[in-house]
Amino acid sequence: MKYLEIRNLRKSFGNLTVIKDISLTVEEGQVVAIIGPSGSGKSTLLRCATMLETMDAGELIYLGEYAVRTGPDGKAVYASPKDLKRIQRYYSLVFQDFNLFPHFSVIKNVTDALITIQKMSKEEALAIGRDLLRKMSLSDKENAYPYQLSGGQQQRVSIARALALSPKVLFFDEPTSALDPELTGEILKVIRDLAAERMTMVIVTHEMSFARDVADHVIFMDGGVIVEEGPPEAVINNPQNERTQAFLSRFER
Repeated sequence: MKYLEIRNLRKSFGNLTVIKDISLTVEEGQVVAIIGPSGSGKSTLLRCATMLETMDAGELIYLGEYAVRTGPDGKAVYASPKDLKRIQRYYSLVFQDFNLFPHFSVIKNVTDALITIQKMSKEEALAIGRDLLRKMSLSDKENAYPYQLSGGQQQRVSIARALALSPKVLFFDEPTSALDPELTGEILKVIRDLAAERMTMVIVTHEMSFARDVADHVIFMDGGVIVEEGPPEAVINNPQNERTQAFLSRFER
């Protein structure tokens, strides 16, 4: 089943066109890795897919439901606020800089949306939150505050918070870029475990060996377009496009 479809997405900021014409499909249980140089449009693509940025044109579809259609004038037309609120429950986004509430404890960061947005009882939310913290090896940090945690621990709390909402699609925007190298491994392990559970994920990453090992499909972006895509053994191990080859030559694979 198609969990996410993006068709002919275009996005500009003023006179700068950041995404020129991108289409992609993410199937249930698929892990898609998006790679490419800084400024290629990767993060903007994710922000459009999660409606943090407004698309100029194109279509955005989750599980067959249109969040964005192409209007008669060729411009993007968004669904009603009521429909968007429902569709937004299909996905969660893990930010590169954690985005935790500093004045909330770890457990409150994980459970707050369940209680305030999904109107879940505190007892049920706490049960879900504690189960996720156990999964993230953070049970002993339930009452800690973000400033008391390492970067890797904060990112694991962010992942637990995203998973608490039971998303169909989980997005990661450079989940290890704010971490010291020694902390990167613990986050990549969490994502590997989610991939083994067949969690549908879209991951913007600069970790090439991780993308090769975990992703089912790799997309290389440059200049606001998809330059090359396919299975990781093709795109990362044996790229055909000269631009992809030049980019990957800088990494150990």
